[in-house]
Amino acid sequence: MLNRVNEERFFDALIVGTGIAGLRAAVDLAGAGLRVALVTKDDPTDSNTGYAQGGIAAALSEEDRIELHLQDTLRSGDGLCDREAVRVLVEEGPERIQELIDWGTRFDREGTRLAFAREGAHSRRRVLHAHGDSTGMEIVRALLSRARSFSSLAFFSRTLSVDLVLEGERCTGLLLLDETTGEVGLARAGSVLLASGGAGRLYRETTNPPQATGDGMAMAYRAGAALADLEFVQFHPTTLFAPGAPRFLLSEALRGEGAVLRNRQGERFMLPFHADGELAPRDVVSRGIVQELERSGEACVYLDLTVRDADFLRRRFPRIHETCLRFGFDLARDRVPVHPSAHYFMGGVKTDLWGRTSVPGLYAAGEVACAGVHGANRLASNSLLEGVVFGARAAKTMVSEAVASPSTTSPFRDMELLAPSSAEAEALTQKLSQLMWAHVGIRREGEALRTALEQIRSWQGSARRQPVGRAPIETRNLLVLGALVTQAALDREESRGAHFRLDFLEKQDSWRRHLEYRAPAPAEDLPRFG
Repeated sequence: MLNRVNEERFFDALIVGTGIAGLRAAVDLAGAGLRVALVTKDDPTDSNTGYAQGGIAAALSEEDRIELHLQDTLRSGDGLCDREAVRVLVEEGPERIQELIDWGTRFDREGTRLAFAREGAHSRRRVLHAHGDSTGMEIVRALLSRARSFSSLAFFSRTLSVDLVLEGERCTGLLLLDETTGEVGLARAGSVLLASGGAGRLYRETTNPPQATGDGMAMAYRAGAALADLEFVQFHPTTLFAPGAPRFLLSEALRGEGAVLRNRQGERFMLPFHADGELAPRDVVSRGIVQELERSGEACVYLDLTVRDADFLRRRFPRIHETCLRFGFDLARDRVPVHPSAHYFMGGVKTDLWGRTSVPGLYAAGEVACAGVHGANRLASNSLLEGVVFGARAAKTMVSEAVASPSTTSPFRDMELLAPSSAEAEALTQKLSQLMWAHVGIRREGEALRTALEQIRSWQGSARRQPVGRAPIETRNLLVLGALVTQAALDREESRGAHFRLDFLEKQDSWRRHLEYRAPAPAEDLPRFG
C-alpha cells in the first residue's frame, strides 16, 4: 500500500533541524519577513546542540587573540582546513556570540566578566560555558525564544524529512512524514536549508542522541549534491563506561580543569603519546586510550579529577557530577571508567563560505555541512561556533538570493520508499553500527574496510519498495552514509587527523586534498517535478 500525499504547503524558506545552525538561520530569515518553516523529527529542543556540554570557543578574553584561535584551529585540522573558512569562523565568532548574549543567553561569569575554560589543543582559555556544563541547552533556549517571537515562522515537530524535492535541477521543497498522523505531505519553498546535524548513530558507541541518523547528508546525496571529508569522524575520548549507563559524554573541560587519564594500576599513560598529555587533540587521546586498552587487555581506562573538591565540581560541572553520582561515581573521590565513542562528523554536504551547496536552492550549515573549518580533526568547542556563524551566513545568502516559492500544485500524489522494511530496519541498524565500530572506527585497515563496504552494499541491495515509516527512513539514510564513510576511509591511503590507517601509518603531502563524493544521478525514487 502506498502512502498518500495529502497536503501541500508553500513557504519562502524551509529549514531541516532545530539545533544552533537552524535556529540561528531562522531568526534572520523570519526577521527579513520571509515565511519560514522549521522541520524537526522530534521536539524542537531535541538536537545535538542540546547535548553540547563544554562550550563555545571564541577569542574574547583579554589574554586571547583571533590569530591564536586561527592557528589552534589550523593545527588541529592537520593540514586540511580551508584557511579562509577558518578566518571567517574566528573573526565573525565574537560578534555572533555577542548577539547570543543580547538575545538572552546566560553564559557563566566570574563577577561581571565572562568566564573562560580551556580545552584540548587550545592555547588559551577561550571556551564560554553556561550553567557549568549545559551550554548547548542554554543556547537552544535563548534562540528558540527569539525564533518564536516571529509570527512568520512555523514549527513542524515530530515530522520526518523523507527526501528533497527537485524541480529540474533546483531544490524546491521537502517530502515530509507527520509521525503523529502517519500522513505524507509536501512542503514547497524557494530555498531549503539543511541544518540536521550528524550521523553518530552509525556507530555502536556514540555520544549522539537517537535522532543523529545522517538524514540531511543522505538526502543531499540522493539529490545529487557533493559531499566531502566523510572519512573524518571524530571520536570523543572520554564517555562514561559503566554497566547500565548510557555513553554519556564527560566533557573535555574536565581535563581542562585538571583531570588526567589513568590505567587500572593508577598510572598515567598519555604523556608518551603527546607532550600535552590529556590535553592533546582528540584523535591522539582516543588512539592513546585504544592502544593502552590493547596493551592491558582491559575494557576501559579511568578519568581522575580527584584533585578538585566536591564544591568546585558541583558548581562547575553540575550535570556531569549528578550523572556520575547516579551511576555510582563521585568525581571528587572516584576514578570514573571511560572509553572513546563516536562524536562528530568533520565532513558533510560540501558548501562554499555562504552555505551554498552544489544543488541550486539547497543550502547547508552546522554539522551536516562541510565548509572546510574542521579539516581532518575538529578543535574542541568550534562546533557550536560553526553553527552560529555559518547559520547566520546561510540565512544572509538565502535572503539575498530569494526566489518565489512554487505556486502551482504538483501532480505528485502517491509515493513509496526503497528501503528495508520496518520489521528489518531496527535489526539492520544494529548490525550496521556493530560493523562500523569494528571496521570503520578509531583504527582502520584496508581489507577490513573492503569487507565492510561489501556487506553494506549487500544490505542496500536487499531494499524493497514500501510505504514510508520512520525506521525505514533512518536505516536507509544510515546505510547511505555508512557506505560513503567506508568508501572514503578506504580511498584515503594515509593517516591524518581522525583518520588512522594501520596499513598506511604515515601522513603524505600527496593526500593533502579533499575527497568528494556525488551520486551519479539523483536517486530513482526521489520526488521530481517538471
